[in-house]
Amino acid sequence: MDYLASFEISAAGMAFERMRADVASANLANMHTTRTAQGGPYRPMRAVASNDLAPSAFEKQLSAEAVSSGLRSATVEELKLPARMSYEPGHPDANDQGFVAYPNVNLVTEMVGMMTATRAYEANVSALNAAKAMALKALDIGGNR
Repeated sequence: MDYLASFEISAAGMAFERMRADVASANLANMHTTRTAQGGPYRPMRAVASNDLAPSAFEKQLSAEAVSSGLRSATVEELKLPARMSYEPGHPDANDQGFVAYPNVNLVTEMVGMMTATRAYEANVSALNAAKAMALKALDIGGNR
């Protein structure tokens, strides 16, 4: 059995969940940023993962290598959400009508995303530890011959 594949899948999952947590942290840190180098308020981001297509049952029968090897690509995409407008006529970034454009970042959504990323990371660590324990047990069994 190829334990390295299990390790790689868990590592890819941990890397993606770390990316999700980093993106949620950046969104939370910038939820009041009204001015960026590109102009306008901060644009919230999301981590997006994709995987290869799952092989068909026929392909699985033809190849033992048909098991998916986990995450194929992970990117961070800017969300195209409209800015949240707040009436603050004294703010330096207020428009002619006295409204300030704030990023459309929802505190609750970002915190829930942070918690789910943390739990998914922990699940990947558990899977990695289980695969490691199986590999060590296989070495113990093989060493007793």
